[in-house]
Amino acid sequence: MKEHEPMVEPTAARPGPLSRRDFLRRLAGAGAAAVAVTGLGLSLRDPAGPAAVEQTRILSTLGDFAAPAPGAGKPRLAEVHGTDRAAMFAAGLAALGGMAAFVAKGDTVLVKVNAVIAAPAVLGATTSPELLSAVASACRQAGASRVLVTDNPINNPESCFEVTGLADAAKAAGARIIVPRPALFTPLTLPGGRLLRDWPVLAGAFEGVTKVISLAVVKDHARAGASMTLKNFYGLLGGRRNIFHQDINGIIAELGGLMRPTLCVLDGTQVMMTNGPTGGSLSDLREAGVMYLSGDPVATDVLGAGLLGRTPADLPYLGLAAADGVGTADVASLNPVTVNTEPAAG
Repeated sequence: MKEHEPMVEPTAARPGPLSRRDFLRRLAGAGAAAVAVTGLGLSLRDPAGPAAVEQTRILSTLGDFAAPAPGAGKPRLAEVHGTDRAAMFAAGLAALGGMAAFVAKGDTVLVKVNAVIAAPAVLGATTSPELLSAVASACRQAGASRVLVTDNPINNPESCFEVTGLADAAKAAGARIIVPRPALFTPLTLPGGRLLRDWPVLAGAFEGVTKVISLAVVKDHARAGASMTLKNFYGLLGGRRNIFHQDINGIIAELGGLMRPTLCVLDGTQVMMTNGPTGGSLSDLREAGVMYLSGDPVATDVLGAGLLGRTPADLPYLGLAAADGVGTADVASLNPVTVNTEPAAG
């Protein structure tokens, strides 16, 4: 098996499929009542996504794309202050050793954006086109042979990529959008997972990929409390994924086990404080002027929670993910460095 090739379990080891009835019975009770009261509207916005094409294999992971650990004492997380996303990304990257610390010549890089709905990026629900352009361009400059961009939005994917400006940004930076379609989804059972069992995931987008970069935004979330790096991986799921809203903390924690990303970029330049995760009004937003870069999705989300006025205790999935070895909530252990891209006011 190649180093970054998705692991495949023999067909004989494949567990029996979990029916929707069994799943709902398992997660019934308080979670179901909460959906009926507060989450139904959001759940109904998520239609039945692509199911997996009939397969004779089942995955156990999408791969380990983690970058080599830096030397002892070197920073593994950068906190960048400013207003220009491209400049902030460049400064944070430089503080972590430059793109060469993450992407090498010949790499195929998959950029996981948040293109959740067909809405202009100015409304703060989706990845900034300017940030995508900066990231894709930096990958190409580091020698990447291909840069791919994907997400599985809740609205029509083509419309989402177009309206958000991500399609144009990708094209201008020499990247290619991978639009989800049924043939790209393969069943996955997460070892030790309770929820991700024989579930379709966007594995086809990872074919030939050697590095993965996540571009997430900091948003309020009606069910989870916050949508950030870990929640961004929700866009790798197919099927009727809205049923996972009944155990939102459990599913977000398990999403962290799907793969190990190379780099996570959490954009808190503009934060959606209310009505998340889709928002719809500029009044939902506040200018926070912060961006976090790290290979650790838990640490980035711990810091992002603070931008929403929340603590890790307010987001149980952070503790669950840390306990599962997805990352650390001890940000100080990553030797964080702080960078300011704008001169201090005189």
